Amino acid sequence: MTPDTVWPARGRHAPGSAEDVLRRSLQQRKDSRAIDDFLELPEDETAPAERVFEARWRVGDDVTVRARLSLRPGPGEGDGQEWLLVAEAEQPWDHAWPSPAGLFWPEDPDIAWDQDPATRLALGEINPLPQDDREIRRLLRSAVRGGWHIHVVVHEAMSTDDRGRTPVARWLPPGLRHGVVEHHAAPQQLRGLNWALRDSGVEVPRGGAVVLPGVPAPEGYDARDFSVRAVFLDGSEPADLVDAVTRFAALPRPLPDGAEDALTALREDWHLLTLREELDRQRGLVAMYAEALEAMTKSRDLYREAAESAHEALAVYQEAVRAAPAGPQPSGPPAVSPLQQLTRTFERFKVKRPATPAGDQKKSDEKSHARSAEASDAESTADQRVTSER
Repeated sequence: MTPDTVWPARGRHAPGSAEDVLRRSLQQRKDSRAIDDFLELPEDETAPAERVFEARWRVGDDVTVRARLSLRPGPGEGDGQEWLLVAEAEQPWDHAWPSPAGLFWPEDPDIAWDQDPATRLALGEINPLPQDDREIRRLLRSAVRGGWHIHVVVHEAMSTDDRGRTPVARWLPPGLRHGVVEHHAAPQQLRGLNWALRDSGVEVPRGGAVVLPGVPAPEGYDARDFSVRAVFLDGSEPADLVDAVTRFAALPRPLPDGAEDALTALREDWHLLTLREELDRQRGLVAMYAEALEAMTKSRDLYREAAESAHEALAVYQEAVRAAPAGPQPSGPPAVSPLQQLTRTFERFKVKRPATPAGDQKKSDEKSHARSAEASDAESTADQRVTSER
């Protein structure tokens, strides 16, 4: 399960120099004191073609947050760069805190860094569904895999104006705004939409919305609890939908695909240390080396004691051998026992049967076979006579 102190996110940056964008953005955040510090890891400490950035800041009542963002090229040419971000706080995460993604990336709308890598849909914005029902089904199936984002599907009961084009992320807490993908279906798409969603066990009410369960569905998910009967697209706050998304985000969910390795790297390979943390780290290393040295010293002492005991035992044994009296030595060859003499006498009287030549042996076998056949015929004739007399 995802620890309650962890905030994971994933996205795609459009083709361009994403690392330069990150450097400028993080420097601006540091200058404005939105973050305490940041660090870009050297290339020789990262995987090939990977760039890694670390940042730290404080939220709430001086709660420290550490975050690590890795940047890699997309799977194909022209796919831009995919980023994976994991942040962890010293206390359970509060979605009222600033979004870590919003602290790493700039707020410039001309820089497209907030896209879902699987679907290329925008995070925190409204994404119209395709017109074809099969495309809708394929899109939503692909969207919910991995568990990285919360997917919301809204059915527009009627055509809306600009006021109805306000995404739900506008009213969500800051920590959820970059983790929601909002899908909108046109009025005539309701039937095809629910057909596409039938495998997921949810249904969108007419003019309403639903929070998709994802794969796998989180524990405690019930489609009725995360279905909203009516969403008024008039620019007002969709309070019921905001509540459904917030409650869904609070459910215990598994770590998204690939987040476990990133979380391990954040915890065990952290570089951006304060002076106090560096001092504590060095003290820990000194204590570890002292324990190792003490263990080696104890092992050496035990080995020396064992060697001394072995030498003492060997000396005692040698002394005992030298002090033992010498026994009488035999003066001649060992005497032969009476049983052995009797056995040898009988062996002299054994009669060896001469070997039978091969030709004689064959003739003997043929005669024996003939005699057996004659005896069998005679016995058969006798049986027939007895039968006829009866």
